[in-house]
Amino acid sequence: MSDAQHQSPHLTHLNQRGEASMVDVTAKDVTDRGALAESRISMSAEAFALLSEGAHKKGDVLAVARIAGIQAAKKTADLIPLCHPLMLTKVALDFELQPDSHSVHISAFCRLAGRTGVEMEALTAASVAALTIYDMCKAVDPAMVIGPTRLVEKSGGKRGHWQAAPAQAGAEK
Repeated sequence: MSDAQHQSPHLTHLNQRGEASMVDVTAKDVTDRGALAESRISMSAEAFALLSEGAHKKGDVLAVARIAGIQAAKKTADLIPLCHPLMLTKVALDFELQPDSHSVHISAFCRLAGRTGVEMEALTAASVAALTIYDMCKAVDPAMVIGPTRLVEKSGGKRGHWQAAPAQAGAEK
């Protein structure tokens, strides 16, 4: 069968027979694309103090979370069905300690020049970084809460620039 018989003319994960398939992006233009995602992990005062003072028995929690997030972004196509494998040109994670709420705000940025966006890679990086913090700190606080996790901004592609509305103040605590 030809590609036309397997792929819908619209960007969808369903082919003409209604079966799941990877979107064919061959005809799309290569553009510079970027995406910024964020997540948060909230924890007890004890866990936050160990993390922020670098006194955790497992070592530098944020350094390990940064590496885990970068690795996860590079492996997104192995984790999320129907995602395209991408040659990322940049993955960056930043952590902002928020003492008032005993939380860590995680920002993950991904970039490439390609035919499809990097939103899933940025979201995966932020999520895995939060999960890594949880894994390394769970002995001190198994009741940590992860979230919200969301796409904040994207650029490139047919739709150009998009930015989410600012998070509500109550959602940050």
